[in-house]
Amino acid sequence: MTPITTPARLSTTSSTFEADFKARLHWSAATDAAIEQRVADILLDVQQRGDAAVLDYTQRFDALSAVAMTALELTQAELKAAFESLPAAQREALQAAASRVRSYHEAQKKASGESWSYRDEDGTLLGQKVTPLDRVGIYVPGGKAAYPSSVLMNAIPAHVAGVAEIIMVVPTPKGEKNALVLAAAYVAGVTRAFTVGGAQAVAALAYGTQTIPKVDKITGPGNAYVAAAKRRVFGSVGIDMIAGPSEILVLADGSTPPDWVAMDLFSQAEHDELAQSILLCPDAAYIDQVQDAIQRLLPELPRREIIAKSLNDRGALIHTRSMEEACTISNTIAPEHLEVSSRDPHRWEPLLKHAGAIFLGAFTSESLGDYCAGPNHVLPTSGTARFSSPLGVYDFQKRSSLIEVSEAGAQVLGKIASVLAHGEGLQAHARAAEMRLLYKN
Repeated sequence: MTPITTPARLSTTSSTFEADFKARLHWSAATDAAIEQRVADILLDVQQRGDAAVLDYTQRFDALSAVAMTALELTQAELKAAFESLPAAQREALQAAASRVRSYHEAQKKASGESWSYRDEDGTLLGQKVTPLDRVGIYVPGGKAAYPSSVLMNAIPAHVAGVAEIIMVVPTPKGEKNALVLAAAYVAGVTRAFTVGGAQAVAALAYGTQTIPKVDKITGPGNAYVAAAKRRVFGSVGIDMIAGPSEILVLADGSTPPDWVAMDLFSQAEHDELAQSILLCPDAAYIDQVQDAIQRLLPELPRREIIAKSLNDRGALIHTRSMEEACTISNTIAPEHLEVSSRDPHRWEPLLKHAGAIFLGAFTSESLGDYCAGPNHVLPTSGTARFSSPLGVYDFQKRSSLIEVSEAGAQVLGKIASVLAHGEGLQAHARAAEMRLLYKN
């Protein structure tokens, strides 16, 4: 039996709206203490025992027995075979998505990822050198579902950035390998891949084992254990972000078919019970139509139990005074995915400051961004879009400042540095600058 679905109905004109809305938004990012301790133990064990610990945990958590790490490494031939085993429609869709993702990130690299320099009037050269990371690890979830799209979104920008080695880890519970995931690794240019998941996979990437090489940065989402492990290894390696539950916020003016909006709300709610789907709309009658569509369409979906719990616990249909007010509320939420489902989305886009990705117009479903539009689907969650950005080429590059001071420039800069260094009580700094000065008697 399909559960009754009743997302909270709120109105900004209500005297209790602020409190009710705040309660709906609340989500604790705190990690369970038992998970934290278990993850700490796993990280230490992998750091100390390497491959042996990874093998033990893979058998314990994924029911996948292997006497050596070689049995857990996927060869390039196996990745290629997985690609060739797919139906033609899946092969073509995977290649088309990969092509669009690659094109977008190549444009991104040209726009912001090149080295630059200039010389000032005294001949001093100043600039920035942009270089790729040497080796990165990408974590691909493999528990409740398979995510070939995550492979494309993590590996392709790393490849475009010029990363030499891309190491993929993906759990395969009971040894069940998903051909689409393996094929995506082949299409995206993954260098090496291992059927390892969980905190032990993060530890192996962060510290290195006898088989899995240490990486410079780890990207990709995972469960609570993966998130806790990424948080703990940050500093030894870089990480992209700590991902929270998925989110979608739809700003609707009532012009989009209500069934479309209902399904868009479902598209994030089906990820897990903690996902959040919110509709903001100034048309109360339209909200009623969306509510009716939710009840009518939900029974058709295989993941209806998850969707219903997500909508009942964290979903909201909010009647606003205007679209302008809806935009203001959206900026407060800073959602991961923001759909502007209106006749004139470009009227409202300038008012929107905080979002991981903004989807403009009724035909731009969030799911197109998840798979094949081109921009990255690894996005900031839990309000972090206020200060964070989508995963991109820039996450796989680092920048080194370039400074070449001419003799003439040293005469100007040396005096400035000398004064400031003496002011800080750092005489060696001052004298190093002063030694470059050409004193004239």
